[in-house]
Amino acid sequence: MAVIAEPMIDVTDDRLAARNSLVLAVAQALAGGNNTVIVATSAIIGSMLAPDPALATLPISVMVVGMWMGTLPVGMLAKAYGRRFALQTGSLFGVASGLISCIAVLRGSFALLLLGTLCGGLYASAHQSYRFAAADNASARFRPKAVAWVLAGGVFAAVIGPQLVIFTKDLWPAYLFAATYLAQSACAVLAAAVLILLKIPRPHVSHSLAEGRPLSAIIVQPKFIVAVVCGLASYTMMNMVMTSAPLAMLMCDHTVGQAALGIQWHVIGMYAPSFITGSLILRFGVTRLMAAGLALIVVAATIGLLGVALWNFWLGLALLGIGWNFAFISATTLVTECHDPHERNKVQAFNDFLIFGSMAIGSFSSGALLAGYGWSAVNGMVYPVIFVAALLLAWGSLLRRREPA
Repeated sequence: MAVIAEPMIDVTDDRLAARNSLVLAVAQALAGGNNTVIVATSAIIGSMLAPDPALATLPISVMVVGMWMGTLPVGMLAKAYGRRFALQTGSLFGVASGLISCIAVLRGSFALLLLGTLCGGLYASAHQSYRFAAADNASARFRPKAVAWVLAGGVFAAVIGPQLVIFTKDLWPAYLFAATYLAQSACAVLAAAVLILLKIPRPHVSHSLAEGRPLSAIIVQPKFIVAVVCGLASYTMMNMVMTSAPLAMLMCDHTVGQAALGIQWHVIGMYAPSFITGSLILRFGVTRLMAAGLALIVVAATIGLLGVALWNFWLGLALLGIGWNFAFISATTLVTECHDPHERNKVQAFNDFLIFGSMAIGSFSSGALLAGYGWSAVNGMVYPVIFVAALLLAWGSLLRRREPA
């Protein structure tokens, strides 16, 4: 994971952008399994190590906090030292995540497990920015393809992560998932090795966060309120249900392998539609696709309430991922309509601050809900939250219709 100085190259070079996109797609396939491994395993290990059953999903919540904490530092490192340096720094936390989590299992330490998943969250904040790195030196024409290729790596990550769990969970007898966490670290090492092939110039100095309208004047726009609330609702509810699902499946007498496959279908649902979501927004409009995403999240919760058979979990998790994709990408698109170019840094940072903060709340709530009231309560919480988001979406749509042409 040696850091090599990044060469200064032409900012718009589509051939180089295509090369970087393929490199990042491979890195994403390896690094993206980090989240899936943590989601599929840490609630189960947490239920064995936590002093209170309600804390079983705390490791996943801590991972989300790590994602929240790492977002701004990743951007600052990229600005000061170049994109590849920032991504490689994230890789170090990816390696540490697996190693620390393995030691946590060997020692039976819940505190070490929390530290391991925190490092996993910091790693996630880095590898989630791979898609932006792909677009750094792509032309406007090629940029959508560059991002799509990296997202394709996310689909492969959805397969790699669960397969790591299935094939390694019992390789270290008497220590469930210890070998899985070592494999997680190995994938981070491989991803870091792939990132050495990146050739991305250091970005120009960005506009000051103080430029443009005051943030308070921007966030009171109805369009921004709708975008943030729908983004919060979709991401928080998705994360809350996803966090509880593996442990709930075990409580319903399903196997660890079946739980891992359920998360696999969920993550595929999250990323696979990205190849067409942009086209669907252009064809049907951001409001309609956001509404479709919110509706799918409700359908997923309803399937979860109808029963605890394997198909209920797998189908519900897959639809939950698709619903999140439609709703969250639409909400993100709407946010970009709320600011001028020189205001985007502070507006998008504030939006992400709210999103990841809400994800942490959802993760913390899911453990208590599952332990105290069961899987039905977790799914039932989706209804009031999505209902509020849908009402605001309808309100925003009505206001947009009344706007003069």
